[in-house]
Amino acid sequence: MGEFEVHRVRFFGLVPAGVRCLAWHPRGGRLALARTDGTVEIYNFAANYFQEKVIPGNEARSVEALCWAAGERLFGAGLGGDITEYDLARLCAARSVDGCGGPIWSMAANSSGTQLAIGCEDGSVKLFQVVPGGIEFERNLDRRKGRILCLSWHPSDTHIAAGSIDVLRVFNVCSGQTVQRIMVNYHVQKVKRECIVWSIAFLSSGTVVTSDSFGRVQFWDWEQGTLLESHTVSTSAVLSLAVSEKEDSIVVGTSTGATYQFQLLPVKMGSLEKRWVRTKPFQHHTHDVRAVAHSSMALISGGLDAQLVIRPLMEKVQKKGYDAALRKITFPHRRLVSCARKARLLLFQFSQHLELWRLGSTDETGKDGEVLPLCRMPEHLVQLKSKGPEHIYCSCVSPCGSWVAYSTASRFHLYRVQYEGDGVSIKKVPKVPKLLLPAYQLQFSSDSGSLFVASARGSVHVLQLLEPGGCKHLHTFRPPSGSPEAVYLLASSTDGHWLAAVSGDWAIHIYNVKCFKHHCTVPTYTCAVTALAIHPLTNNLVIAYSDQQLFEFSIPEKQYTAWSRMVQNFGLHKVWLERDSPITHITFNPKNPSHILLHDIYMFCVLDKSLPLPDNSALLMNQSTLKQLPETARQRQLHAFKICKKFQPLLFADLLDENCLVMVERPIMDIKTQLPLPIQQKKFGT
Repeated sequence: MGEFEVHRVRFFGLVPAGVRCLAWHPRGGRLALARTDGTVEIYNFAANYFQEKVIPGNEARSVEALCWAAGERLFGAGLGGDITEYDLARLCAARSVDGCGGPIWSMAANSSGTQLAIGCEDGSVKLFQVVPGGIEFERNLDRRKGRILCLSWHPSDTHIAAGSIDVLRVFNVCSGQTVQRIMVNYHVQKVKRECIVWSIAFLSSGTVVTSDSFGRVQFWDWEQGTLLESHTVSTSAVLSLAVSEKEDSIVVGTSTGATYQFQLLPVKMGSLEKRWVRTKPFQHHTHDVRAVAHSSMALISGGLDAQLVIRPLMEKVQKKGYDAALRKITFPHRRLVSCARKARLLLFQFSQHLELWRLGSTDETGKDGEVLPLCRMPEHLVQLKSKGPEHIYCSCVSPCGSWVAYSTASRFHLYRVQYEGDGVSIKKVPKVPKLLLPAYQLQFSSDSGSLFVASARGSVHVLQLLEPGGCKHLHTFRPPSGSPEAVYLLASSTDGHWLAAVSGDWAIHIYNVKCFKHHCTVPTYTCAVTALAIHPLTNNLVIAYSDQQLFEFSIPEKQYTAWSRMVQNFGLHKVWLERDSPITHITFNPKNPSHILLHDIYMFCVLDKSLPLPDNSALLMNQSTLKQLPETARQRQLHAFKICKKFQPLLFADLLDENCLVMVERPIMDIKTQLPLPIQQKKFGT
């Protein structure tokens, strides 16, 4: 693997926002997730659960509810009182309509996706028609006192069940009248506190399922208004509830971080009579589980601890593979850190500000694994705050450290940074070119003379940076066949000749920067691209996909390399392919042209192309484990993959020079210390 001096960075103070709501699209195989800061994320389960789209949040726009309607259209609603439709190609809010009922607490689409129902602060349930290009108000249902906290349509679309404080109501959609009103605490004597119905589901059998602040999951006959079953699952609130498509399984989430599964099972073997039974408790979260979803293969939960947990239903899993692994997703599947190699600077991206740091240094040398004392401590140089409520889409620092750029939904900012001794001055570049905003990815050229700006419809703008502090627009690259999707990944060559761009349709286009022409398109593949980079010596493009496959494409020859074809013929190790975290960054070591350096959240890997690939009988060992073996055993285990799992969770890794690496970690415990205290539970024996 070789020896490197490693800068182990742990001062990136990222605290991911908690998960507020989920929306599962069974036919599209996608999960929409909204966080407490308004960020909306789309996960593609078919592409190994890759986070394929991110719409950054806005301080003025909360998201309390998400739902899919009319096929692939995504709607959100929140306490601002607006219903927002998201443009999933341009990754922004497409249009908003005022709900006219105050803050919106809940929203649900009917089974055909043609109507939306919203539950408002003023106690009203409003219906909207989903039409091409937007939504139109249809009518109000019978209004009553008390905010509507949750909604659910009957699968036949004839009735809507709504949960409020102390009561649930059933509305007839045609007449708009309340046809049933059930007091959820009528059977409890001497109740001194109100009962909040947090979540509700309307089953095709006519059963209404509720979860409430008393820690109960209850089953009601809506026509008779009677309680069928009641299960107390927690001493605190049950906050969320979701039902499987076949209506034979329910998952609920509580304020203690626990999730529970209920299954509809026969009372005894061979009996036709069935009852709901609490079968499986899980404790994957530390804080409130505000959102749950139920796919055909997994139970999905999101908590205020920022974790998205996907737990497979093992009875549905046929063989070991992607679907059999428990997944915990905390960090984004994209880079929030950029590096100025020459200046040894790191730029950290937060939701509404950037931080520029200078790495520390040491004069000491030592043995492998030894921690060296610093002669100069890391230094926080600059903090750039973004004005307005919009969150930052992307950011970048130039290799020389003299330029910093970032973009929000409506603004693009470029700054000139100058270093005078220990002092730093920063100046905003005036009159930057008006681009098609937002920018989705920024990439400086290796000589810091150009800036590539990823834009909508597959386009990439090329800006020339001017001294002492200016820029001008040189050219806009566009794919020959056009693309409705935004570009989300860029890679430029060290010699300044080539630029690779990946759009949301997973197409990879190669452009000649010197001639401003489209050079070629990489053959299409069935999975999303998670990372790519161009080798500084060979101009080979190395591509990592969400199914953990690796390809190498020769840009000059417009074809896959011999090594890439050998990899596809031989196959990668099964342990490598079963990893559940995508590669997020690729780089190279000019000292060893055969080395490819790549990493995900849990490992850093040096892939040596000069060595043979391991077969499935070989052990894909961690380097620390390999060092404990005798020399003869180490030689037998010699193969192309050199894996280090010492640095976790690893948000960024890059090569500063041929002997020096920087690793940016964000320990989970550091995040948890900044979260509010969870509900304390009494544990047996303490």
